[in-house]
Amino acid sequence: MAGIQGVITVKRGVERASPEQVHAFSEASTGWIVDANGKRGALASRIRPIGKARAFCGTAYTVRTRGRDNLAAYAALAEARAGDVLVIATGGYDEASVVGDVFIGLARNLGVVAVVTDGMVRDIAGIEAVGIAVFALGLNPNSPHKDGPGELGTQVCLGEVTVSTGDVIRGDADGVVVIARADAAAVLKDLERVRAQETRMDQWVRDGLTAPPWLADSIAAGAIRYLD
Repeated sequence: MAGIQGVITVKRGVERASPEQVHAFSEASTGWIVDANGKRGALASRIRPIGKARAFCGTAYTVRTRGRDNLAAYAALAEARAGDVLVIATGGYDEASVVGDVFIGLARNLGVVAVVTDGMVRDIAGIEAVGIAVFALGLNPNSPHKDGPGELGTQVCLGEVTVSTGDVIRGDADGVVVIARADAAAVLKDLERVRAQETRMDQWVRDGLTAPPWLADSIAAGAIRYLD
């Protein structure tokens, strides 16, 4: 390609979270997962659903590209696997799209379950027709180039969260949360505690409570100060 400015570097031999772990996380909301993940891991709220907020869960395949270029993203189609989430880090570039409906359609055909980027996308009608989850900064019809350079499979940072290929990515109408592959087993274990706690709190509402039971103890312990 005549316009290429740099090569695409591909990290090989990356490990992914197990299908069993992905399935287990797919059955929990992003809020529950965050609570089990040390109350952290959600991408910044500026990365939001484009079109319908479709829920998804998969393993990250990371793409690092410069602003206004998507050669690395297209190269990822030769490396990603079915069940992956393409995570495209642009450095927050918002002056042009990084991908559009054609790219997202090709990714869907590969078995990719979602595209998440801190850049812009375009072709909203086509994205809706493709039918997989897309989370991005927003829409911009300006076109990208295909010049490189870029990286695939390396660690990236987007939405103030570090993401590595193989991490679990869960998204729903509330946002997107990242669970590091190395932490997945521990987070799943704590998720049982969160599930039980949430079930208990839901019962408070059904029972007609107007405040959580622990609030009275906090007041009695002096955690709340009154001014007359």
